[in-house]
Formats: sequence, structure tokens, C-alpha cells
Amino acid sequence: MALQLWETLKESITVYTGLSPSTFFTVLALGLALYYMVSSLFGSSDDGLGSYQERSRGPEEQVQPLPPPVQVGEITDEELKQYDGADKSKPLLMAIKGQIYDVSQSRMFYGPGGPYALFAGKDASRALAKMSFEEKDLNGDLTGLGAFELEALQDWEYKFMSKYIKVGTVNSSIPVSDGATDGQTAEAAEINSATPAEDGPTESAAPETVETVSNAAGDQKE
Repeated sequence: MALQLWETLKESITVYTGLSPSTFFTVLALGLALYYMVSSLFGSSDDGLGSYQERSRGPEEQVQPLPPPVQVGEITDEELKQYDGADKSKPLLMAIKGQIYDVSQSRMFYGPGGPYALFAGKDASRALAKMSFEEKDLNGDLTGLGAFELEALQDWEYKFMSKYIKVGTVNSSIPVSDGATDGQTAEAAEINSATPAEDGPTESAAPETVETVSNAAGDQKE
């Protein structure tokens, strides 16, 4: 019975396809192999796309919102240096005119490797006023600054006040003035040096004393 069915199948293949049974089954096997090959290619492509999407979502899911600013109160210049961005567990702080601001949201500018990284962890008032990146200007001393430089510093302060949150003040050991010139300082020193001391005699008192003693001695001889 099975042999008859096989003979009938071979005759049908020859009649309907015009191919011999061996050629027909060879073509059929090649077709199935090609189908599985194409299916496997598309399947791996989908898997790769899915993996890529998962990898691309990874960093987004790992990004965490910035913590709320923490008030540090009044700190010294040395304590402020601890917030220069080197320790990512601490906020990124910067001061202008003794007022400390949390600039963590602009880490790409003020953090390590940023264009203004030198200003982080410092009161950079003088450097901002002069637009200087020199180490000697990275402080809060405003002595000798001109009107144009003080105006530039004021613009920076307004920007920080509007964009960042104030979190403390700097108890700096550097004397800070409002931009008095060196000539004005020298003039004040000269005036102070000309003022007589309260507890000591003046220079003009000595000759008057000598003259008084001489007159008294002359009166006694007469």
C-alpha cells in the first residue's frame, strides 16, 4: 500500500512539475534551507536591535536627578576648596563677593574638565571681574579694580543670583575692599602717620621743654 502511494506521488510530481522526483526533493530541501537562513538572519537582527535599545535606555535610567542644594553656612576658603567637583558625592560650589552658590547643575562648565573648572571651590570674584585664569586672581580680593571691572563682576553676580541658589558665605582671611585705588590707600596711610599718638609726646614738645628749663635756670642766677 505504501509502495503504491510512493509510486503515485512520484508520477504526480513528474506530471505537475515536470521534474523528476529526485530533482523536486532537492529543490524543496534548498528552499527550506534558504527559508531558515533568512529567518535566522532577521531574528538575530531583531535581537540585536532589542539589545541596542536596552543599552541605550541604560544610561538614561541610571541618570539621577540632582539632590536639593544643601546649606553649608559660613565656611572658610580652605573648606570651600572641598567642593570643587573632585568628590562627586559633594555639591559643586563657587563664590562671588563672599556669597556661595551651588552650581552643580552646570557641572559641564564648572566641574573637572570644564572651561571654568578653575573657579570651582573658590571665591573667584577677582578673576571674574578681570576675566583672568591666572592663579593669583583666583580670590575674592577686589582691591585696585576699576569701574569697568567692578561692573563686569556685578553682571556675573546678577547672573548667579538669578540662576543658582545661595547656600552660604565665605569667612575669608583675604581683605576685601570695594575697589579703592593704591593712591587712595597711600594717601590714607600718610594721613594716619601724620596724626600724633595719643599716649606719646609730640616732636614739638621737646624743644619747648628745653627752652622752659633754660629760662628757669637764668632766673635763679639773677
